[in-house]
Amino acid sequence: MSEFKELKEKLFYKRKNGLLDCDLDAVNGFCDGYMSFLNKGKTERLCVKEALAIAESRGFMEFSADKKYSAGDKVYVNNKEKSLILAVIGTEPVENGTRIAAAHIDSPRIDLKPNPLYEDSELALFKTHYYGGIKKYQWTTVPLALHGVFCKKDGTTVEVSIGEDLSDPVFVITDILPHLAQDQYKRSAGELIRGEELNVLVGSHPFKDDEGSELVKLNILKILFEKYGILEEDFLSAELECVPTGVARDIGFDRSMIGAYGHDDRVCAYPCLMAAVESVNPRFTSVTILADKEETGSDGNTGMNSSLLEFFIEDLAATQGGNGHKALRNSKCLSADVNAAFDPTFPDVMERRNAAFLNYGAVITKYTGSRGKGGTSDASAEFMAWVRRILDENQVTWQTGELGKVDLGGGGTVAKYIANLGVDTVDLGVPVLSMHAPFEVVSKFDVYMTYKAVKALFKAE
Repeated sequence: MSEFKELKEKLFYKRKNGLLDCDLDAVNGFCDGYMSFLNKGKTERLCVKEALAIAESRGFMEFSADKKYSAGDKVYVNNKEKSLILAVIGTEPVENGTRIAAAHIDSPRIDLKPNPLYEDSELALFKTHYYGGIKKYQWTTVPLALHGVFCKKDGTTVEVSIGEDLSDPVFVITDILPHLAQDQYKRSAGELIRGEELNVLVGSHPFKDDEGSELVKLNILKILFEKYGILEEDFLSAELECVPTGVARDIGFDRSMIGAYGHDDRVCAYPCLMAAVESVNPRFTSVTILADKEETGSDGNTGMNSSLLEFFIEDLAATQGGNGHKALRNSKCLSADVNAAFDPTFPDVMERRNAAFLNYGAVITKYTGSRGKGGTSDASAEFMAWVRRILDENQVTWQTGELGKVDLGGGGTVAKYIANLGVDTVDLGVPVLSMHAPFEVVSKFDVYMTYKAVKALFKAE
């Protein structure tokens, strides 16, 4: 080898397509489980329900601050059915630090307003309020399912799931036909469909009466009462979400990718969940938190900006007579969230040298935020070096990436809320095409590498 080639081989940073040399059986097997999880977990409540079923089948028990725990014990905290913490007790005292994997399980969607049902021109519709950052025009003419709960005044809860079974009806947000869209075309892209135009079509059959008004609405309420026992006023204490119906599908002739609703961020939540339930006798207590409300800023008592994680670590340390603040300062965290994958159809929004690519593995995002790194924690060089080491030692294929060009990109994750507790934190996750769309795309290889990365964290010294 010439000196030039030898130096280049030694000194240059190289990234490679991981599909050229990988265990495809392991990749595909893991992603089969992920696709099943995704199909069942269309909302944050359903994700918690499915994750809890998996955890309990692996021996996890509800955490109690009044009990003493031994190394290897597995505990969970179910926070209001919308966020979840899992922990496996390590051989080291909790005060010496924990290993934390954090992901969010909410995704952009269409929520119903508190008083949603109305009739206009003998059609029944729902008024909605979109949740998270969406391109509103993408959500028209897409078959939608309805998921959620009615919580009645008597304390009972009624679960709703309509539109996933092939025998179910589905719902839809209509759009103007192109023949009559001349004025619509004059709107800016962000206004092509306005928030108040995201009305969901739910019925057209009038009640059997030739007199009176709102007969279609009355018929819908009759159907809901007969099926669920609810009145119109029960919408006032309901959480109902419209999400794309259908299941996760293989993408491409080679089946190397997955297309589905909700990859952001369930594509990272599932690897965290599986790494958690497979954690056995770790040295440092492994903690996994699946949080709600990231898409709207992580606020509220089920979001990462709440005190849930902080109080749990304090309670856990206290069961050993330890100090929770010291435990947090000594902890290390992978904030498992997605990044934007390079799309060759839209290359101008990316700076190629610092963009993430499909099939190049889990992507580390040292900082998020926008413009001058506003709203980010920006992981330290020391922690980045530690993460590099554990990933390489565990044969994890990984890359780095930013969320677009400096003055174009921007976005946030849960990382800063954990870093604010004194925890060394960096984002690591799966690159996504068509992020926040009703149908997103990821690479199966990248999903598997994110799982391997979290496993490496949980067994790291």
